[in-house]
Amino acid sequence: MAVGNIPFPAMPALDGVRLGTTMAGIGKAGRRDLVVIELPDTASVAGVFTRNAFCAAPVEVAREHLAACRQQGQAPRYWLINTGNANAGTGAQGLNDARESCRALAAEAGVAPHRILPFSTGVIGETLPMEALLAGIAPAFAARDGQSEAWEQAAAGILTTDTRLKGASVKVPLGDRRVTINGIAKGSGMIRPDMATMLGFVVTDAAIEQPLLERLLRQAVDRSFNCITVDSDTSTNDACLLAATGQGADVATDDEIRAFADGLEQVLVALAQSIIRDGEGATKFVTLDVSGATDRQEALGVAFTVAHSPLVKTALYASDANWGRILAAVGRAPVADFDVGRVTIDLDEVRLVEGGGRAPGYTEAAGSAVMAREEIGIHIDLGRGDSDARVWTSDLSHEYVSINADYRS
Repeated sequence: MAVGNIPFPAMPALDGVRLGTTMAGIGKAGRRDLVVIELPDTASVAGVFTRNAFCAAPVEVAREHLAACRQQGQAPRYWLINTGNANAGTGAQGLNDARESCRALAAEAGVAPHRILPFSTGVIGETLPMEALLAGIAPAFAARDGQSEAWEQAAAGILTTDTRLKGASVKVPLGDRRVTINGIAKGSGMIRPDMATMLGFVVTDAAIEQPLLERLLRQAVDRSFNCITVDSDTSTNDACLLAATGQGADVATDDEIRAFADGLEQVLVALAQSIIRDGEGATKFVTLDVSGATDRQEALGVAFTVAHSPLVKTALYASDANWGRILAAVGRAPVADFDVGRVTIDLDEVRLVEGGGRAPGYTEAAGSAVMAREEIGIHIDLGRGDSDARVWTSDLSHEYVSINADYRS
């Protein structure tokens, strides 16, 4: 089930960028599950990764290889992604398998192994089926193409429980020039990224130095992937990568940097929202706006407390205007010296709470009408400052339970 029907966008070709996929038989039979993304030698690459202490083997190896590239004044040339198996919780064997995968693709491509970044997604705690994965590298490498269809096939090749492809593309004007930003992502469950998304791969033809690229990525991630949650679980495998090929216009002046940052955030927000719309079992897309906070972290704390409340999420699923659940969640958020009399809570255009209790004029019929919508906004004003934050989440349905109860069957 997915909220809203958003088609996969046309992805312009980017010079030097090619994507190849194959059905290696790593996960479910009959679907693409191995992807190779090639970058030109002129590229700069930035990445953010999960903060989960049990980070997956490919996360560790990708970090190592990024560091090695930077020490040698190089950039990664290939991203290797498999679905069907997370290679997480696999100890030394998992690290060996991730490195062997990189060596195999490096041999095929004629580059050093440290210029390969590996990524995996799927079931935790099982070792990679290396025979199938290694056998799939040559076909995926041979299938490389730069056209829009290759982006769409790659978007399909990184999915797990997702029900649809996730992609976004924008053209950013830079004076009389423009650059393109293409991005694909996967994610449906185990979503509370905390510095990345489940998996996200974004490429631009702009020329941007690596330190600036890193800063721009972190800023955009904080306003997009770090503002979504399906189930409050941070994955072992989260990663978001941004590559600037250097084949297009320079991004250097303050105006150019601002324009590019806006375009990058637009792409990442679209990808992040598509993850929520495709949340496991989701029937509602919910925007949580918190204003009147003393700082952004306080606003985020309130927003995520509401977004993570099982009682709020099940009320959303049932279209039940039980506004007391929202009030209770706001009240237990990490806010010091709360003056509840200054808090207001609105459900789209319907005022639920003010003055410490139910708003005058509120009716159950009005609240129920909003809760029955597929897309819902919850607006919370704390009345104590000038900072705000926005978070996107979904409801919690019985289908979510079924999907995760049957995940390995």
